[in-house]
Amino acid sequence: MSFKMAKEEPRSASKDLQELQKKLSLLIDSFQNNSKVAAFVKSPLGQYLDRHPFLALSLLVFIVVSTVPVGFFLLLVVLTFVAALVGVILLEGLVISVGGLSLLCVLCGLGFISLAMSGTITVSYMIISSLINHWFSPRLLPQQNHSDTCQLATKPTHFQGIYQE
Repeated sequence: MSFKMAKEEPRSASKDLQELQKKLSLLIDSFQNNSKVAAFVKSPLGQYLDRHPFLALSLLVFIVVSTVPVGFFLLLVVLTFVAALVGVILLEGLVISVGGLSLLCVLCGLGFISLAMSGTITVSYMIISSLINHWFSPRLLPQQNHSDTCQLATKPTHFQGIYQE
């Protein structure tokens, strides 16, 4: 049996090679029959590359090989952009949170200071108004004699000077 398998393997390998060749020729035909490829081949660049096959092959290999680094670079750009966007959002959120808490603390402090100042002003107003009322209120004078009142109305006699009589 092993002898039969050895004979069948080369036959199947040759069949596989023929199928691969047919598929490759169909692929090449589909490329040549494509309207975009035909337009490129008729262009000046296509004609130049047709006359210089080594340059065309080098350009094709360069494009294929450069797709990996260009892809990594574009991936790095996108990831950097996303990281920066997320970082800015997080940083902005952090700054707004810290700023909001700072503003809340400052406003609470100003509220307590305004309450203390209002209390101080109110107490000061009440003390000053009661002192002013106490100092300048019309007090009841002690009962005085009518003769004392008359003495105040008369000219004093103990002054010496021009007005003496």
